[in-house]
Amino acid sequence: MERLERALAAKRLVVKIGSSLLVDEEGELRGIWLDALAEDVAALRREGRQVIIVTSGAIALGRRVLRLPRRPMRLEEKQAAAAVGQIRLARAWEQSLARAGLATAQILVTLEDTEARRRYLNARATVETLLRLGAVPVVNENDTVATGEIRFGDNDRLSARVAVMAWAGTLVLLSDVDGLYTADPRHHSEARHLPLVEAITPEIEAMAGEAATPVGTGGMASKIVAARIATGAGCHVVLTAGAGLRPLSALRGGARCTLFPARTSPRRARKQWIAASLAAAGRIRVDAGAVAALKRGSSLLPAGVREVEGRFERGDAVIVEGPDGVPVAKGLSAYDAEDARRIAGRRTREIAAVLGWRGRDEMIHRDDLVLL
Repeated sequence: MERLERALAAKRLVVKIGSSLLVDEEGELRGIWLDALAEDVAALRREGRQVIIVTSGAIALGRRVLRLPRRPMRLEEKQAAAAVGQIRLARAWEQSLARAGLATAQILVTLEDTEARRRYLNARATVETLLRLGAVPVVNENDTVATGEIRFGDNDRLSARVAVMAWAGTLVLLSDVDGLYTADPRHHSEARHLPLVEAITPEIEAMAGEAATPVGTGGMASKIVAARIATGAGCHVVLTAGAGLRPLSALRGGARCTLFPARTSPRRARKQWIAASLAAAGRIRVDAGAVAALKRGSSLLPAGVREVEGRFERGDAVIVEGPDGVPVAKGLSAYDAEDARRIAGRRTREIAAVLGWRGRDEMIHRDDLVLL
């Protein structure tokens, strides 16, 4: 399938690992499987590809150590298990990726981190820097501090938010099933496998079932939700079985899967979000040279800024006006209003001296800006 080949050839991939793949039913880490997956990641890296891992497993690992019973755990018990298991999970990833010649970075996030624009920008900048420096970001939900109201609850949706945040071309959901079926194949022998899902309709949503294993929490329903989030933001989603050794190699070799193709490109989706979904909290007036640079596709540098109006925080949307007061662009400010006023008209090399700390070179990065 040509579209699947294009999806798997993406420059940047997010790979989500389910608990049932990483931890067996006794709560033991599947070390051989993890080492094999690390080899898959290393193979992609040798091709010049970037990989972000979203991993489950902390609670499952910690549960065994703390000898918590099989009954459903209370929130505080899950947080305690996560606190114990996260150490073991991070160590396992670090050791396996190191054996494959890769450096590992741990990132713990909550739902708020992907919704609050300031935190979102910070997290995205960290991921971009880690990838540029050659590390493999390993992301998990920060279960030890997240309350019920600010939790994802499953890493399928977390992986979709990470893929959107990182502008990934493809999200691969490694699961205990090899794709979406018209019904649960464990209970319906007539169930048909769907290799391609063009649109997530109510009929598609009705095909989702429950989690298949004691250590998994997502189930097919959360994977459908993840696919809706990611494809709407320009990211392809591939759902495939991951229990065998080197599942990414198997996928690239033709293993059965379901492709949810992206409905737009990541860049176009982000520009549409900035243009249509965010209310402007302030205005930045720039000189004619800055207007010309923006129209050529450049970022907005402090040197071109002449006036800053309004009260806004870092990450808020602002309108960029030309010297005649006509709006020319809208974007996310890398500085709050007070700091933006202080560095307006300054050269990039002067920012640290003016603010007392080293900020971003751009007032608004071109990736966070859309022309009006």
